[in-house]
Amino acid sequence: MSTAPPAARPVRLGLAENWPQFTLLVIVNVCVGALVGLERTTVPLIGTEVFGLTSDLAVFSFIIAFGVTKALTNLAAGALTARFRRKRLLVAGWLVGVPVPFVLAWAPSWGWIVAANVLLGINQGLAWSMTVNMKIDLVGPARRGLATGLNEAAGYVAVGATALATGYLATAYGLRPAPELIGVVFVAAGLALSLIVRDTAAHVALELARHPKPAPAEAAPGLAAAFALTSWRHRSLRGASQAGLVNNLNDGLTWGVFPLLFTDHGLGLAAVGLIKGLYPLLWGLGQIPTGHLADRIGRKPLIVTGMLVQAAGFVLALALLDRPLLAGVLSAVALGIGTAMVYPALIASVSDHAHPTWRANALGTYRFWRDIGYAAGALVAGILADTLGLNATVIAAAALTAASGLLAARWITEHHTATP
Repeated sequence: MSTAPPAARPVRLGLAENWPQFTLLVIVNVCVGALVGLERTTVPLIGTEVFGLTSDLAVFSFIIAFGVTKALTNLAAGALTARFRRKRLLVAGWLVGVPVPFVLAWAPSWGWIVAANVLLGINQGLAWSMTVNMKIDLVGPARRGLATGLNEAAGYVAVGATALATGYLATAYGLRPAPELIGVVFVAAGLALSLIVRDTAAHVALELARHPKPAPAEAAPGLAAAFALTSWRHRSLRGASQAGLVNNLNDGLTWGVFPLLFTDHGLGLAAVGLIKGLYPLLWGLGQIPTGHLADRIGRKPLIVTGMLVQAAGFVLALALLDRPLLAGVLSAVALGIGTAMVYPALIASVSDHAHPTWRANALGTYRFWRDIGYAAGALVAGILADTLGLNATVIAAAALTAASGLLAARWITEHHTATP
């Protein structure tokens, strides 16, 4: 007796039409975000307190390793989708991530922590890239903003919740190994669910068949051509790429700087965990309404305003530093809300301007520039903090973020896609 293959299922685009698979992918991305959330509160302090690192740049080296690896994996992921199904790449990302919580918990030297972040970067680059691509595939062009908002919300709420949890666990049980070992649950669940989810190749084919602009007669741009288009040749894609880079530069910078800045001003691990958790929690939850809003009012207003709100968040961190808990909380709120405005709108904008035949490469390129921001933020923060101090690092971030918002206002244009 034979059963009908999965390809025999009717293929339709839309969130309601594909809600079981969409929901499954949301849960997978919760696990993806939770794994990286393990590091938000404790790892900078492990560098200084467990391994005795005295240079801020050395402490931030784990973020540089993570950011560079994740960015390169994002770039490769777009090209790899031309050769491998999205599901296979998703599963591969989880297999690479299996050792991460164990190494963080018991690493005998700082070099092991840096190596774990290379694996974490590959895990995040493959797994997060595939969840966002697969959700975009499922819903079609009319609900890209909402789809990306839900995807990023799931991931970053998990980042924030895990950062909060590790802060409290570290207060009760020490910096290692208890806070890191909760990651074993996330790896096991993410891998198991990724084996269940169905691939979305048929949905891509259906969208391509319905696309208002037919596929070009010539071959779709390869990785090199798509990289050039997304990075500088296409004005709007260039604007999105630079804004994405600066957005995650902020995240990379605060990842390393805020635990050190606020502990220097008397806050304990639980309070730092609150600050580090609140930022991605608001970033995550806020993307549900802002993703929907990006479909209603357009991408550009949210991108520009969000970057300026983030700049204001850095100003608040320093202006109120004599009351460090208030400074940290208000800064986290502004950074979280500003990032929530920007994040789904940027991904949706890139998706709008890229034809389905080369969209995966465009998204891979955008995510390369966005996530190289982690490394850039850690590098800039390490150099400035070692030479000018932590306060000067925060001032530089505020100025750079405001400038990026103005560039986005100049370069990005709206591109409305017809509903199929």
